Amino acid sequence: MNRTHLDLCSSAEWADACRRWIIPWVLDGLDLGADVLELGPGPGRTTEVLAELVPHLAAAELDPALAADLAARLPEVEVLEADATDLPHEAGSFSAVLCFTMLHHLPSRGHQDRLFAQAARVLRSGGVFAGTDSLDGEDFRQLHVDDICVPIDPSGLEARLEAAGLVRVEVAIDDSRVRFRGWRP
Repeated sequence: MNRTHLDLCSSAEWADACRRWIIPWVLDGLDLGADVLELGPGPGRTTEVLAELVPHLAAAELDPALAADLAARLPEVEVLEADATDLPHEAGSFSAVLCFTMLHHLPSRGHQDRLFAQAARVLRSGGVFAGTDSLDGEDFRQLHVDDICVPIDPSGLEARLEAAGLVRVEVAIDDSRVRFRGWRP
């Protein structure tokens, strides 16, 4: 992430948005179960909220500094320095896998598809993979100058999640973001 983007994602304003709008929209009506994995928490503003909601939360963060900071701030969360496209977890380890506004930081559509497949692999039967990402636009692109930015195309997302092995896939769009959900058969 570029410095401006990292500062935004670390801010109190972002924490408030996560708590009030982003997480409630993604989790609305979902049963996460007891063992949840968050992919790519970055500075951890979503992780702070999730830690209050589930009995066991693990987080896989690729950036060593962000992972170390998150582990120090939230000792109740099992933080792993790990690549979400190649998770170290056993198949069927989690009741839910979540990701919030991080998919566009993966360097290619192929990497995104590998993340989807990994999420499906580590889910237990009946478990849900859910998340959100921002829609492409001028303001979104300006925030990502000199940064990796591979926006998600909502029109093809359902098929991509199904190809990863998920069923009953749901995709919803609001003004600036897309929400997705899919279940492990």
